[in-house]
Amino acid sequence: MKILIAEDDYVSRKFLYKFLSKYGECDITIDGYETLEVFIMAIEEKKYYDLICLDIMMPKLDGVEVLKMIREIEEKNEISEKNKSKIIMTTALNSTESVFNSYENGSEAYAVKPIDTEKFVSVMRNLGLIDI
Repeated sequence: MKILIAEDDYVSRKFLYKFLSKYGECDITIDGYETLEVFIMAIEEKKYYDLICLDIMMPKLDGVEVLKMIREIEEKNEISEKNKSKIIMTTALNSTESVFNSYENGSEAYAVKPIDTEKFVSVMRNLGLIDI
């Protein structure tokens, strides 16, 4: 599995990298623009990300805006449903509005920090990303 971790907080980034590395190859970005740049490069190379963990509160461009743009890029490039990235929004915020905005804009799941790894594994399983 190919994974993109978009997280500006060092501790969260390191935790997600260590946790998700056992499930696949992880790339890391630290702001919204860098996330889009890396995502577009992957699309151009036809090396699609299976999973994107996208922090809602990132510098330069927030996660919800990045989410919208990723979905637009996938649509413009006619990426098949099979190759579209599964996106799990991550945040320290636990607000109904944030959850609604995430789903409204095309995310598959939402995880509140600190990340509950058992729930996260369950979500990856339900999304068909892992068999464990």
